[in-house]
Amino acid sequence: MRPYSLNSPEAAARLLAMVLVADGRYSMAEIKALDRHNAPTQLGLSPSAMQTVINDFCTDLLADAGGEWTSSTHLADTTRQRLIAEVQDPELQERVWHLCEAIARADGHLADGEVDMLDTLAFSWRQVPESRD
Repeated sequence: MRPYSLNSPEAAARLLAMVLVADGRYSMAEIKALDRHNAPTQLGLSPSAMQTVINDFCTDLLADAGGEWTSSTHLADTTRQRLIAEVQDPELQERVWHLCEAIARADGHLADGEVDMLDTLAFSWRQVPESRD
């Protein structure tokens, strides 16, 4: 997977792409949700730049899987965590999570892969206080 700068619009948009293909495909309802929620603008991208990030992610996903199409949930955990870690700003994380949730819910069905991606994002980004024994 190509690296993006920390907290860049592209790094954030790639996480939306991960949710888009979490079940192995994306629907027109999910694409329309990107437009309805002004996702490119919210992330600081033009619509064409957003499309480029989605296309690049799909290309990288194919390369990672040896040319066989798969869902983004089949990424190695280390790769997935590296991509998630490229977004560290708490406000950007919240914006991305809400956009990801909107995309996942857009077709009226939360697939297992979408739930997994939303849970992974939430778990990766939440601040867990240290336990006091």
